[in-house]
Amino acid sequence: MDNELFIQVLANAKWYDLTQALSIFTPPWPGEMPLQVHFFKRLTGSYHGGQGANGQLIEWSNNTGTHLVGPRAFHSGAETIADIPLERLCGEGVVVDVSDDVSDYSMYTPEMILDRVEVKKGDILIINTGYHKHGWDQPDVENPNAQGGIENKEFGYYLRHPGPSPEFFEWALEMELKVIGVDCGCAEHPMNTNLRYMHGREFEKAEAKLQETLDETWDDLYPQEWYHELTHIKMPKAGLLLAESLGGQINELNNQRAWIMIQPIPFMEVESAWCRVTAVQSPDSMSESDFYDFMGSAEMLDLTLPFSVQTPQWANYKPLTITYTKRVGGQYFGLGRNNAHCKASFHLASHMDGEIHFHAAGRTIGQMPFDYWIGPGVIADISELVSNSSVYTPEMVESVADVREGDILIIKTGWHQYGWNSPDSDEFRYMIKHPGPSPDFGDWCIEKGIKWLGIDCVAMEHPMNTIQRDWHPKTFEEANQKLIDQFGKDWDEMYPLDKFYQDMHLNLFPKGIVHAENLGGDLAKVGSGRFFIACFVPKGIEMASCWGRFVAFKES
Repeated sequence: MDNELFIQVLANAKWYDLTQALSIFTPPWPGEMPLQVHFFKRLTGSYHGGQGANGQLIEWSNNTGTHLVGPRAFHSGAETIADIPLERLCGEGVVVDVSDDVSDYSMYTPEMILDRVEVKKGDILIINTGYHKHGWDQPDVENPNAQGGIENKEFGYYLRHPGPSPEFFEWALEMELKVIGVDCGCAEHPMNTNLRYMHGREFEKAEAKLQETLDETWDDLYPQEWYHELTHIKMPKAGLLLAESLGGQINELNNQRAWIMIQPIPFMEVESAWCRVTAVQSPDSMSESDFYDFMGSAEMLDLTLPFSVQTPQWANYKPLTITYTKRVGGQYFGLGRNNAHCKASFHLASHMDGEIHFHAAGRTIGQMPFDYWIGPGVIADISELVSNSSVYTPEMVESVADVREGDILIIKTGWHQYGWNSPDSDEFRYMIKHPGPSPDFGDWCIEKGIKWLGIDCVAMEHPMNTIQRDWHPKTFEEANQKLIDQFGKDWDEMYPLDKFYQDMHLNLFPKGIVHAENLGGDLAKVGSGRFFIACFVPKGIEMASCWGRFVAFKES
């Protein structure tokens, strides 16, 4: 297929966002760390003084909002999230609506699903239980018998949602399903988790319903030794993945097939991670079967750096720290799992800066519409044209790539090779000596209507147009001399401070042109060209920036 036609097929396809909004109001898994978002720095300076940015420090557990549960959640020797290739997280699948057949504490069965949809071997299966109606951001559900006349959102979402019947996971393994996704707090029945003991009254209600409907006790139906073997050993070793707390446009796909993509932050040390879940259906001009063949043959280039405690953070920001708060062996027989409490500032690893990071009236990451993050774009490989502390220009970019109006633009400087996870790692060079844009670059982006930008080094602007100029005077002297040799002007003449300090943030973010930093991965093996580019970033409502998964699609 012609490359332009390939891009247009994806641009004209029907994209659905199945992701729940992520907020400080999103309830975590009961007993775990709620999301905390704290500004430690503002544009006028906080604590440290001087010119700054709206910098945030966050604390979280990974089982909050839409997230992927990896095998290591239940089996300590299994894969981390970063170990799972994108091909295992994307593929043909089906969204099944069983909401009319389930209720509080009840179970869904393979038969319920197969009565409604065809499930193929190797599918991704998304189950709409209807319990996303209890999501924190959804309208109240009235119940005259409940306190206040409304259902308790968190109890409905985490404790009372239906779960799989005893034979369900065995069936899923036989079907070789890639991922099971659910629109509620857990892909297991809540009474097969530690919530059984944390909320004894809820377990009594679930047990009473079971005895009334099936004349069985919970332990007879789910013997703990068997359940532990199934969920903590057999399923993780088989690689069956779970995606939880889905929502968004899930009702628009009821009992329909789609190409489903689950794109988590590639966390190296942990068992679960936030993700963006999307479903794509064929454009009107293409049959469903042809579209699945098309998607199956497309190559996904993962432009994302691994997310790790080893990842260096920007300047005076906080590094990532991880503390395991639960282990599989430490919580009741058969019901334990690994879980970590994390803390970090956003400006490390591959991340997207949102408008409000530098523009007080701008949108947060979660307020940006999903279609902003995807579209036709270009990778411009200028690595042969730049060197330490040098300046690149629009002319350089246009000499290597066909940049069109409205494109997403990824600039490959070659500096990804100096990142922390490279054999040629040189953190000082990566952080302080990377090239940056010429003074006219921002205006050129506005004229071109660039959608968003990406770069394979630590910042989109030249490091000497940031606080690094003051912190590294020797490097500034070298950069200044290089500028004089290249353009015949010194730094302050070419980059007046009031106009060009952090220019790619302060000049472009009010225009709606944001950017991603620290890209890498498969960017190393690709040259200039046109692609369909997507940023799969969590839907963080209060977040000025956030990590994500960055993917360029190309014809195989």
